[in-house]
Amino acid sequence: MKSLTDLTFDNRFARLGDAFSTQVLPEPIAEPRVVVVSPAAMALLDLDPSEAESEVFAQLFAGHTLWSDAEPRAMVYSGHQFGGYNPRLGDGRGLLLGEVVNQAGEYWDLHLKGAGQTPYSRMGDGRAVLRSSIREFLASEHLHALGIPSSRALCVTASSTPVWREKQESAAMVLRLAQSHVRFGHFEYFYYTQQHDLLKQLGEHVLSCHFPSCKEQPQPYLAMFREVVERNAELIAYWQAYGFCHGVMNSDNMSILGITFDYGPYAFLDDFDSKHICNHSDDTGRYSFSNQVPIAQWNLAALGQALTPLVEVDALRATLSLFLPLYQSHYLDLMRRRLGWLSSDAGDDALIQRLLQLMQDSAVDYSNFFRELGDSAPEQSLARLREDFTDLQGFDAWASDYRARSRQDGDDQQQRRTRMHAANPKYILRNYLAQQVIEAAEQGDYAPVRELHAVLSRPFDEQPGFERYAQRPPEWGKHLAISCSS
Repeated sequence: MKSLTDLTFDNRFARLGDAFSTQVLPEPIAEPRVVVVSPAAMALLDLDPSEAESEVFAQLFAGHTLWSDAEPRAMVYSGHQFGGYNPRLGDGRGLLLGEVVNQAGEYWDLHLKGAGQTPYSRMGDGRAVLRSSIREFLASEHLHALGIPSSRALCVTASSTPVWREKQESAAMVLRLAQSHVRFGHFEYFYYTQQHDLLKQLGEHVLSCHFPSCKEQPQPYLAMFREVVERNAELIAYWQAYGFCHGVMNSDNMSILGITFDYGPYAFLDDFDSKHICNHSDDTGRYSFSNQVPIAQWNLAALGQALTPLVEVDALRATLSLFLPLYQSHYLDLMRRRLGWLSSDAGDDALIQRLLQLMQDSAVDYSNFFRELGDSAPEQSLARLREDFTDLQGFDAWASDYRARSRQDGDDQQQRRTRMHAANPKYILRNYLAQQVIEAAEQGDYAPVRELHAVLSRPFDEQPGFERYAQRPPEWGKHLAISCSS
C-alpha cells in the first residue's frame, strides 16, 4: 500500500495543451474536515486506508496543497442541455488534478469537484455544497456496489466557507475518480467550432488511452463509436432494471466510457412509476425514467454527429441502430436474473411488462418487491406480496404465469434464493435516507453518513441490525424535490 505522497502521476490529458483545458489552481475552503471516505476507492490508488486519518489528507482534498506532479486543469467542452445546444460549457466548478497510475498500470483521473472558479464558471462561484457532495459520494459508491458502471468517489471534505444557493450553505469538495472525464460534449465542442484537427487529436487521445483495441480495426473511430454505443446500451439497461433515474442526461453529462457520470438530482424509484421525474427543474419530463432509453440514443446520435468529420455518416447510423436491440437484450437478461430465471423464453418480455404495469397501478415498492420475491418459494412469497396490489385478479393471473415460467428452471429453493438475493439488493439509496444523513452532516454529525455508506457498500447482504435502511420510505420521503443546484 502507498502513502499519499507516493502517488505516481502521468498527466496525459494535460499534455494535449491549452486548446483542451486551462491551467487553474484550486481555491481552498476554510477549516477543512473529512466527512466520509471510501476505502474501496482509496484502494484503486493503492492507498493505505489509514492515510485518511492524516492531516495532509484533508489539506489535499480541500484545495490547500497539491502534489508536486499534479497539473490541475479545467476541461473545456460543450453539449446539448435539455435538447438545446450550449456552445461552451466546461469544468465550471471542478478541476482535473491529474492522472494517477496505480501498481496494476491503471490510470485514474483525480477530479476535485467544488474547487472554485474557472474560466468556464459562467457567472457561478465554482463551489459545490455539502448536500450535493454527499449525494454524489453516496451514489457513486453505491452504484458501483450494485455492479452498475459508475465514476467513483474517494472522499467528501466539508468546510466553514459560506456559499449562497436558495439559502446560505457551506462549501464542500468531493474527490471523484474515473479512468476518463472525457464526455460526449468534448467531441461536440471541437465539431461545432469546426476545429476538426483538434477533434481528430482528441479522438486519437481517446483511442490510445481508452480504446486501444479499436486502433487495430479498419475504421478505428467507427469501432470506438460502436463500443461507446454498446457500453451505453448496457449502462442504461442497468439503470432501467434497477430503477435508477439520472435526472440530467445532457450530452455533457454522458461519459465516453459508458459509466454513470455527473450526479445531480438523481433518484432510485421507491414506488414503481415509469413516468417518474426526479429533477424538479425538468418541467417537461424530458429526463423522466421512461425517457432515459430514447434520450440515451439521442445523445449517442449527437456524439455520432460530432464524429462525422472522421467517419462516414451511413456507417455511424448503422452503428447507432444497434443501440435499441442491444439495450433490450441486456435489459431482459438483467430482469430475468431479478426474477430468478436461468433460461430465456420468448414470452419473458410480455410477462415482465405485465408485472411492471401492475406495480405501477398499485404503487408497489420496486426494490423491495424483487427482494421479497426471492425470500421463499414462489407460492409463499407471492401470497405475501399479493397484499401490496389493488388489482388482485390481474396479480393472480400474473402470479400463475410466473410460477409456471419459474418451474422451467427447476432448481431447489435454496439455490433460487441465493441466486435472487445476489441480483436483488436489500438496501438501496433512497432519497429520504440521503436527506437524513445530509441534515445530520450539516449539523456537524458525520456518523450517520458514514454508517449509511457502509451499509450501501454491501447492498445484497442481510446485515443484521440495519434492517431499518431497507424499509419502505415514509410518505414525505417519496416526494422530496431535488434540483440541479449544487
